[in-house]
Amino acid sequence: MSDQPAPIDDHDLAAMRAALALAREAAAAGETPVGAVVIDPATGEILGAAGNGPIAAHDPTAHAEILALRRAAERLGNYRLTGLTLVATLEPCAMCAGAISHARIGRVVFGADDPKGGAVIHGPRFFAQPTCHWRPEVRGGLLAEACAGLLKDFFKARRKPRRPPADA
Repeated sequence: MSDQPAPIDDHDLAAMRAALALAREAAAAGETPVGAVVIDPATGEILGAAGNGPIAAHDPTAHAEILALRRAAERLGNYRLTGLTLVATLEPCAMCAGAISHARIGRVVFGADDPKGGAVIHGPRFFAQPTCHWRPEVRGGLLAEACAGLLKDFFKARRKPRRPPADA
């Protein structure tokens, strides 16, 4: 791994747009709007993709990143995803960062920062810990406004006070 992260390219942008579409689908299903895709950085081919799904799956580990990693690993027939890129709309949490490290993902690109739950550039900074055995390159901020806006709109709508029925 080099000291300078690889630049953002057209494959990253296309992957983030796909992840945003998955995040919108998750929001429509009542899930927190996060999407993730695993791509081959040489071709841009999507090998695994998912939106958040913990509520529907009754599974606290069904984050978009985890599901995308699972799908890519299944498709490739290998739990090691060395050299691939994971693109997510939100900074990964500690659980997802651990899975990314175990999968040997080569690069992580994310959209919105997550100061409360993120674990890559915020919180525990998982990949910077001496006990982290695999450190991918990390780039944040890709289409950050669109990614953050989707989350803000989702939670703003959920916080709206509910009006009592007119005939109550």
